[in-house]
Amino acid sequence: MSVVKINVLTVPAEQRETLERRFASRAHAVENSDGFEWFELLRPVEGTDNYLVYTRWRDEESFQAWMEGPMKAAHQGGGAEGGERPRPAAGAATLWSFDVVQQAAPKGGADRA
Repeated sequence: MSVVKINVLTVPAEQRETLERRFASRAHAVENSDGFEWFELLRPVEGTDNYLVYTRWRDEESFQAWMEGPMKAAHQGGGAEGGERPRPAAGAATLWSFDVVQQAAPKGGADRA
């Protein structure tokens, strides 16, 4: 079955809008990656400053290929018009990894947003 990667980003309140804007500006960057299955950016509602970046992959190899290719290139690039790279919006990041052992979908197979 698939693997899930959850990047836990600690984002101060004053940087939330910046983080969300940056993710929105590259919303389609991962969609064409081989083995990519799903992405969600989860905003905290209360009690934490941690955003969760949820991605699902066909297998560990697909995730690693994305990490060493498109993701690495996107995070090493310079800022707008060749300027300095923007300061990170998150103060800390931790990567959690999971194997999917069970899953369920709505009856009838309809996708839900």
